[in-house]
Amino acid sequence: MLTTADYRRMRWKNGLGWTTEIAVSPADAIADYDWRVSIAEIENDCAFSAFPGFDRTLLVLHGAGIELTFDQAPSVILHERDRPAQFAGEWQATCRLLNGPTRDFNVMTRRGIVSAELLHRPLVGAMWFHASAHSEWLIHMLAGSAKVAGLTKPLETGDSLWLSPHSGHRLLDGGGDLLVVKFTRITANAATDISSRGLSLHPHSRPSDSPEK
Repeated sequence: MLTTADYRRMRWKNGLGWTTEIAVSPADAIADYDWRVSIAEIENDCAFSAFPGFDRTLLVLHGAGIELTFDQAPSVILHERDRPAQFAGEWQATCRLLNGPTRDFNVMTRRGIVSAELLHRPLVGAMWFHASAHSEWLIHMLAGSAKVAGLTKPLETGDSLWLSPHSGHRLLDGGGDLLVVKFTRITANAATDISSRGLSLHPHSRPSDSPEK
């Protein structure tokens, strides 16, 4: 389990904002990671840092929202916890605040190595998660509390849980609001390229391999 004491606050790569790193894989990686999850603080209109070779997924956590403008795709407006946007890290992306600062949940994955699916889910009772050799999970507790099978301390608001491929099945039981990221290792035949297929806006539909309730 990860608490706010485990997170790392740092400047953006371009120096125009701040981000709080929740988790990165491998755990000791600095820039050569396979994936990273963080929460960005945006206080002014600004350009995003460039991350060539990475795919990005962004969800507005708090605030009125943002407008993202890209050099290779149409602009998009994102409201608080509305829907995540997915885009290529090498695109030139500029952010305009709609009405004041925002905090944004940010997932980055190394293209061709791992993909990510970001889900916003209520927790009402029990929910199972299944990690395997090709998949792992990062669960962030937006609000509420949950007991985690195998852990003595509950998952509280602001905490996160990283289920590595060796974690097997894990049960959460409680109530609240979750952000769930499923990471999947990409095989050679399944590799995709966001930079060539364009901007992807994810609806809140529940895929068949979502966590089970």
